[in-house]
Amino acid sequence: MSKHPLEKWGSLMGGKNTRWVVAALWIVFAFVLAFIFPQINSVENYAGEEIPETYTSIQAGKIIEEQFATDSGIPLLITWYNESGLTEQDVTNIQGLYKELAQNPLPGQETIPPFHEMPVQALMGSLSENGAALVTPIFFSADETTEVLKENLQVLAEKTEVQFGENPYENKLEDEGLHARFSGPVGISVDATDLFKSADVQLMIATVIIILVILLVIYRSPILAIIPLAVVGIAFLVVSPLLGAMAENGWIDKDAQAVSIMIVLLFGAGTDYCLFLITRYRDKLLTEENKFTALAQAVRESTGAIVMSGLTVVIGLATLGLADYGAFQRFAVPFSFGVLITGFAVVTLLPAILGILGRAAFWPFIPRTEIAEKAQAEKKNKALKARKENHRFMRAVGEFVTAKPLLVIVVAGAILIGLAFTSTNIKYNYDLISSFPEDMQSREGFTIIEENFTAGELAPVQLLVDTQGKEINIGEQLANLPYVGVVKDVRTGETNANIQLYEIELNKDPYSNAAMDDIKQMKIDVKSILADHSLADGAFWIGGETSSQLDNKVVQLGDEKLIQPVMIMIIFVVLLVYLRAVITSIQLMITVVISFFSALGAGWLIIHYGLGHEAMASAIPLYSFVFIIALGNDYNIFMISDIWKNRKHGIEHKKAISEGIASTGAVITSAGLILAGTFLVLASLPIQLLVQFGIVTAVGILLDTFVVRPLLVPALITVFGKWSYWPNKKLLK
Repeated sequence: MSKHPLEKWGSLMGGKNTRWVVAALWIVFAFVLAFIFPQINSVENYAGEEIPETYTSIQAGKIIEEQFATDSGIPLLITWYNESGLTEQDVTNIQGLYKELAQNPLPGQETIPPFHEMPVQALMGSLSENGAALVTPIFFSADETTEVLKENLQVLAEKTEVQFGENPYENKLEDEGLHARFSGPVGISVDATDLFKSADVQLMIATVIIILVILLVIYRSPILAIIPLAVVGIAFLVVSPLLGAMAENGWIDKDAQAVSIMIVLLFGAGTDYCLFLITRYRDKLLTEENKFTALAQAVRESTGAIVMSGLTVVIGLATLGLADYGAFQRFAVPFSFGVLITGFAVVTLLPAILGILGRAAFWPFIPRTEIAEKAQAEKKNKALKARKENHRFMRAVGEFVTAKPLLVIVVAGAILIGLAFTSTNIKYNYDLISSFPEDMQSREGFTIIEENFTAGELAPVQLLVDTQGKEINIGEQLANLPYVGVVKDVRTGETNANIQLYEIELNKDPYSNAAMDDIKQMKIDVKSILADHSLADGAFWIGGETSSQLDNKVVQLGDEKLIQPVMIMIIFVVLLVYLRAVITSIQLMITVVISFFSALGAGWLIIHYGLGHEAMASAIPLYSFVFIIALGNDYNIFMISDIWKNRKHGIEHKKAISEGIASTGAVITSAGLILAGTFLVLASLPIQLLVQFGIVTAVGILLDTFVVRPLLVPALITVFGKWSYWPNKKLLK
């Protein structure tokens, strides 16, 4: 009788004559790639627009760059602050700094305001109302790299120290005296890059440690704890330079945040896949003396589920490529490609390593057949210990679930639905800087502006109007709008006199959700105002931070509405093809969707009431959805595969379910703890977005691991009886 193709695969990857070759090929491949291509972290981070050019905030920015040269380029905002009040000497020194910048421009410096040519008293008039703060900009080319901008900040700090006789960027805000901070888009960009650079190393170390600790506690085997890390680590050494080559050639844009999360994903999901195979191998070694035969059988029984699980994650994460929002789109390739390569390593490199180590991989608790155990006991002149029944606890869980499925559905459903309703209370924010640590330079600079200037001055709205050749001024009408605080004098375009710029200060925090609502209303009001001037079809554009946030919100919500249903449908089709069971595939998708909303609600309780965060980052729902849906179905597939296998062997319906829970429960629990633990590592970072993402995703994985997978899903399959297998005729018998 010929062997099953997957059993042949196991013999090829981990066989006596091929195991060393497979392992060597992976190691050589990793070293060659590292020598030829750059690591992904060494490639310059993407610093372009997050939303398409069709949106008004982007169009407004381009018009301002063309028509109002003094505002062109990316601004660095230097915030100067002295609680006792800025003095004339301070302002004179600032003028001296700008004179130096005019005479010796920094690399990429495009324009600076002529502060050095102004009378001191004129510049003193630009101080905040309390006289404690001043903001001065420097505009840089949009083409400059973050590395160059960072070097510019260092040079600026040195020039400031020469001019002032001290370095005000190093003074703590709570201390007396002069303080200066780099903020604005340039300061934020440099700080964000530094944050993620340090985050990668911190994440890698923390992730490895937490996986090692969990594996050692659960399996009590030092070698076994190292094996998954070695497999995933070698896979990452292959993934990183390949992604680096893609980014260097312009095929993808490198996103530091995506790379940070990818590291967690690969180690968490990769370790899970390793455990699925290792657990099967251990079970086979208890009944099969030949380690190579046992390995081939283990590969046969686990690879199908591993491949389908990995494929589900790859396809699910690849749907991010459909996004219009840049950050979402930049996640698609690193995530899906990384999981693809890691999954391939699990079904090739892992069997090779297990074939090399054999039973020694499980030392000191080496799995042996009953005959081998008896021989070992006789050799040591000890009594043979009775073998304990495998998976006793999870078997008891399975028997309880199949005995009282309706009770389980009601209780588990009530918990999940209750948490899901909590998610309706979540408040979201759309500004990047709120994710930064409070003591980070760009955020401190922002705080100085926020506390010393009126709300609207933080980020004025920039309204551009095409007058179509008519002599109009709508400044007074704009000033009468209920949400407008101040309207500055109208400015006319440098090369197109028909273009007018009105700078508008809102009467509230321009980064608030209420301000975004004002921008929506402003679009309606401006259209009406222009109609009064016989410009019914007049073109206008609204720029500035608030408009940009609103456009981000619109794009992100649009992506959610597209990607979420597409991902659900794709994964549903994958499940349907694999399981060939309509009702069960529908059940599985419904349970993971409920699990997602429950995780969002539970995560909000922790984030808002536990950590005191006022709002959740707007990107969290889509990020967490993609991960929870994809990774949740991993565990679905692994457990259902065993139930289906039991049915094929003729085991009665309820018995097949309880045995499926028993045989997979322990490994799914271990895998869930590891995956949740790795995502919780993100909560150790000083970046609020990643903290929130890590918490919500970890909660979702834990709900899947301890509520959905062992309780709700098997209870539903029990209640639906043999209809759960329809239309699979082999299982309906």
